Amino acid sequence: MESAPTTSGLRYLEPSPLGELGVARHHVVSPRAHVVAVHGGLDRASSFTRLSRRLEDFDVATYDRRGYQRSRSLGPGTLDEDVNDLQRVIDWISPTAPLIVFGHSFGGLVALTLVARHPDVAQVAVVYESPLPWIIARPSPTPSPGESPDREAERFFRRVVSDSSWEHLSEWEQESRRLDGPALSADLREMTTTLAPFEIDEIHTPVRYLYGDQRAAPYYHELARTLTRANPLFEVKELAGLPHGAHLSHPDLLAKEIRETFEKLGT
Repeated sequence: MESAPTTSGLRYLEPSPLGELGVARHHVVSPRAHVVAVHGGLDRASSFTRLSRRLEDFDVATYDRRGYQRSRSLGPGTLDEDVNDLQRVIDWISPTAPLIVFGHSFGGLVALTLVARHPDVAQVAVVYESPLPWIIARPSPTPSPGESPDREAERFFRRVVSDSSWEHLSEWEQESRRLDGPALSADLREMTTTLAPFEIDEIHTPVRYLYGDQRAAPYYHELARTLTRANPLFEVKELAGLPHGAHLSHPDLLAKEIRETFEKLGT
């Protein structure tokens, strides 16, 4: 099976072993653990390239969620479909060592929903700034998707990353982000219309919830207290000053957290 590199050991598999679902992997023959990473809104599997490079003794698998990048042909997905796809990826790698699910932003919601429904699937879950609006509503709620998915994608990127970062993208990359607009709109609908997919006390897998966004620090502090009161298996840690895209800007720190979580909770 040929692979397309993502500039590191993380490589897209061509053809994909899961049909129209684009899959990438940093394969290790005898790993300390397996990590399956799930990306958030307006993102893609290759954004975990830097993180996978710091987890050289871990087998890292990830995928483009439905409607994004190499999985666009599947069309935008629902949360239930995302959870089923995550389970398919886990079944495909057939873990031979402990399994860690890592989710960034909306990807963390997918990961937590999976472990709530299937408590034996993973030894530990690590999530970063994942939205849990039915637990505590954000002070500035996620906006409803606009009528134009391509314009919503640009607005979302400018709001979450920055105007200057958008302007530095090539025309091709800007268009690629706009083409992911329908999938982003589906994520936003899930955030604003879906009832609670699980309750915190239904999770029986150790979870480390990470956050760093100082703009929303009071919200995360309240969420931290709520999570740890509701479930002793939740451990919350503030990584002060890290931006929302910490997997891109601070992969060393996130890799360190994944390692520490595995050593403390997953063995």
